[in-house]
Amino acid sequence: MSCRLSIARLGARGDGVADTAEGPVFVPFALPGETVTVAREKNRATLLAVLETSPLRVAPPCRHFTECGGCALQHLSHPAYLVWKRDRVIEALAARRVEAPVGETVPCAPASRRRAVFSARRSDRGIVLGYNRALSHDLIDIAECPILVPAIVAALPLLKHLAGIVSATRDPFHLTVTQTDTGLDVAAEGSGPLSEAARRAAGDFVIRERLARLSVDGEVVVEPVKPAVSFGSATVAPPPGAFLQAVVSAEEAMAQLVGGHLGKAKRVADLFSGSGTFALRLAARSEVHAVEADAAALSALDRGFRFATGLRKITTEKRDLFRRPLTFKELSLFDGVVFDPPRAGAEDQAKQIARSDVSRVAAVSCNPVTLARDLAILLDGGYRVVSITPVDQFLWSPHVEAVALLEKTKRRR
Repeated sequence: MSCRLSIARLGARGDGVADTAEGPVFVPFALPGETVTVAREKNRATLLAVLETSPLRVAPPCRHFTECGGCALQHLSHPAYLVWKRDRVIEALAARRVEAPVGETVPCAPASRRRAVFSARRSDRGIVLGYNRALSHDLIDIAECPILVPAIVAALPLLKHLAGIVSATRDPFHLTVTQTDTGLDVAAEGSGPLSEAARRAAGDFVIRERLARLSVDGEVVVEPVKPAVSFGSATVAPPPGAFLQAVVSAEEAMAQLVGGHLGKAKRVADLFSGSGTFALRLAARSEVHAVEADAAALSALDRGFRFATGLRKITTEKRDLFRRPLTFKELSLFDGVVFDPPRAGAEDQAKQIARSDVSRVAAVSCNPVTLARDLAILLDGGYRVVSITPVDQFLWSPHVEAVALLEKTKRRR
């Protein structure tokens, strides 16, 4: 049904929200203050025309915007966009009654994202490589992506060709591409079993095109050059498909916040450490105990430490912190903690930190909702929030990173 709506605000996913007698209606790509014509279906609507345009509306930089589901807010002016990201953090804190100073959003430049997870599928027209349409399984074949580093954008044709070589299925599969210091690292997942002929063809292609590595479902097919990334003064070879912070400048901003807060700590626990984003930087001034469930990531961290110079001692522990968090007694060995969990947060681990006497804590999160929950636990345990800084490394998307710094006065024994 076609109707006219007035957009009041932006929702948590970046959609325009119109308040109606039947409740809120969500309109993707509409902005506050706009009057729009939409095709409405229950509480969602498709934008047909903008009748009154917001002064915040700008021309999107990508030809695929509104088709590709990767970006939600290319049409919003940059200052307003940064305010909206900060407001997402503030609203999540308010929902948990967490009162804390929230700084301005650390911005993220276009053409800076070093890691992309593409979807690929073999079709009657050949290989389609790109991103899914919003709220759909339709795959949009992309020719550009203004958020990605130029090296990945330039490689789109050869990545599509490589996807065709490794594809042994008509089902969609993922192709994770990471720019490293030594070249592009490509990891296929769900592409089907490689035949010997496909394995040889893929190996020849990777060598000819000077890619660093190709892996399929975690198995290295060919590695002409070992992929390498830098964490402070250390160099790490991440395992296939490993998690990395999406944008180098955002990673450095977060590392500076964490390092500045924990810099005087003699011993630091890095929980959910991954391949050493924080641990290898913190070790320039502190002894670090890195805890991580992924054995391959932990091994990469350890190798990076052993080949680095000028770092203090780093110990590692393979441990599932969701099932078995470090207890408050174990945490008594440390005077600083940083934790950077997945989107689910670290509720059980936060409960143990809250019971501890660790004087300084840095909480890093890609989910403001679970961050607010974990901070409420820490506040109940006697911590005080010194600052919270939103960090944008998911450009034009609803996602926002945040770094919360806390401290606690040690109890007298």
